[in-house]
Amino acid sequence: MECESSRLPRAARAWLSRRVEPTRFVTDASLGFIARRLRFLGYDVASHPGARLEELFEVAARDGRVVLTLSGRHPRKWANAAAIQLPRGDAAAAVRRIVEGHAPAGAPFSRCPHCNVALRPRTAFEAVGEVPARVARSGGPLTSCPGCGRWYWLGSHVARIAEWLGAATGKPVALPQARPDGNAPA
Repeated sequence: MECESSRLPRAARAWLSRRVEPTRFVTDASLGFIARRLRFLGYDVASHPGARLEELFEVAARDGRVVLTLSGRHPRKWANAAAIQLPRGDAAAAVRRIVEGHAPAGAPFSRCPHCNVALRPRTAFEAVGEVPARVARSGGPLTSCPGCGRWYWLGSHVARIAEWLGAATGKPVALPQARPDGNAPA
């Protein structure tokens, strides 16, 4: 019996064969800036402020995550836990290194940059009293974080962040678009 993928065009089959599963990461507060930038790109990056390197490796082994670190140390006890040593002092190079070798867990701007929880699309009606009135009336996409309660919308800072991410990765980063009904994409 013929498999489903053999009916796809050659280019689609090639893309599927190269497709990588999303990688989940863990880091400490020393890489907070990079963790937030990766979350903006849709990567699942858990942060454990104040954690020792050994604790990060323990979390990685337990939760199926990859440690992001500046350290070249890899505790022997956690030899089975993967780690990526990122370059010190060059956030753009660090982000580029992750993007080139790992798939994100979601679309850009789909995760809370503060607590790493997937954002929920919200309506302008739900946003009343939560965001400035001009934002609720704008018709742009609105999302909120069920973890920390923060609300997100397309302000000028989002374009600046997308520009930084595009320069770091060498690829344009798409901004969230509102659906015809005025809600954020799901």
